[in-house]
Amino acid sequence: MAELRLVIAGAGGRMGRTLLRAIHEVPGFALAGAVDHEGAAEIGTDTGMLAGLSPSGKKVTSDALPLVVQADAIIDFTTPASSVALAALAAQARIVHVIGTTGMSSADDAKLEAAARHAIIVKSGNMSLGVNLLAALVKRAAASLGPDFDIEVLEMHHNKKVDAPSGTALLLGKAAAEGREIELEKNSVRSRDGHTGARKAGDIGFATLRGGTVVGDHTVIFAGASERIELSHKAEDRMIFARGALAAAKWGKGKKPGIYSMADVLGLS
Repeated sequence: MAELRLVIAGAGGRMGRTLLRAIHEVPGFALAGAVDHEGAAEIGTDTGMLAGLSPSGKKVTSDALPLVVQADAIIDFTTPASSVALAALAAQARIVHVIGTTGMSSADDAKLEAAARHAIIVKSGNMSLGVNLLAALVKRAAASLGPDFDIEVLEMHHNKKVDAPSGTALLLGKAAAEGREIELEKNSVRSRDGHTGARKAGDIGFATLRGGTVVGDHTVIFAGASERIELSHKAEDRMIFARGALAAAKWGKGKKPGIYSMADVLGLS
């Protein structure tokens, strides 16, 4: 079977470098090229050197189009604006676009929906197998335990992360809301400060911690009368997200255009 040709977006970032290493380590994939935003310090850098490997002969560029037309998929952990632009290119090329970018607005999501008329988009707040299994467990627990158990989502990440709550926390909150058959947007509490009054029944609360080099810790707490259930996942290496993204790209090859999730990739839908 031919190797899947991948374009890595945001090549100079933490996940970009990890993805470059993953392509080198995981059989069945080849690097079609790597891109970063115009003006990035990594432009012109050899991708192998960027990933801490031997020189590859391929250099990071700011022009994605020539790479996309030769690729089977784009893997993208960048920014909302960049992801929307790359989705348009994926739609033109009719290829797979794996999106691990978080912090997207409803307007961004609408643009992805439009791109998905021609592109195969796999989008998730977290690409790891463990987290997506956790989300399935959270959904089932929320449905089984019922409204007598309060739900709180606690997350911690490194001190460079720019969005909160994390995409994974929102993924887990959405799973809990689906289990309860309620809308997360109407039942979500993102912060508490001062005299807030008693907790409203049915709320799904979020607490955010930032510090150090934490890759990602997430816990969903179901707190009932005299008992508490906690479901947790701790990420120890970004390679788990990279491997999940590669699996998503492979799964998406040949699928019909549309927007899919990691739950689809893993058969958990």
